[in-house]
Amino acid sequence: MAAQPLDQQTYVPTAEDKVAEVLSFIKAHEDARGSRPADRYFLAGPGEGDQVELPESVYSALLQVVEAMALGKAVSVAPQNTLLTTQQAADLLGVSRPTVIKLIDSGELPAETPGTRRRMIKLDDVLACKSRRREAQYALLMEMAVEDFYATDDAPEVTAEQVDRVRAAIAARRQTRPRN
Repeated sequence: MAAQPLDQQTYVPTAEDKVAEVLSFIKAHEDARGSRPADRYFLAGPGEGDQVELPESVYSALLQVVEAMALGKAVSVAPQNTLLTTQQAADLLGVSRPTVIKLIDSGELPAETPGTRRRMIKLDDVLACKSRRREAQYALLMEMAVEDFYATDDAPEVTAEQVDRVRAAIAARRQTRPRN
């Protein structure tokens, strides 16, 4: 297989890919927590001793790709620079570019301004901001659920089920949102 240029690529699973076999192998070798490989993983070449150990970041990416493909979903791989423009940050956060500017101006999202117009944002900062925003959303959901719990006579199990349904709906909406 020839190397592709560093552009976005989409891969659609086929029956010949045996993705379920790969996923089964990976899951069988996870530790008890189910989050990290119990052993080291290697990418093997055709020659004897022709192998390289997979770093954990590559393993995590591979696992995510295989899990999605096992569900019959297409997977897009889009390489990102470590410095993003405000538009790229907006696309990654799922907000408008003016919202990113407001996040920068408020100090919620650090940015570098090498010139007078263009702002560069570190990918790590965008991902951290995305995580903080998600946690804030979940905290607000929990607060609303607690308020709703005290406003009604529902049992705690019913409230917990309602919160779980809201979280699942949010996650499904994120997964079906079109990406650029």
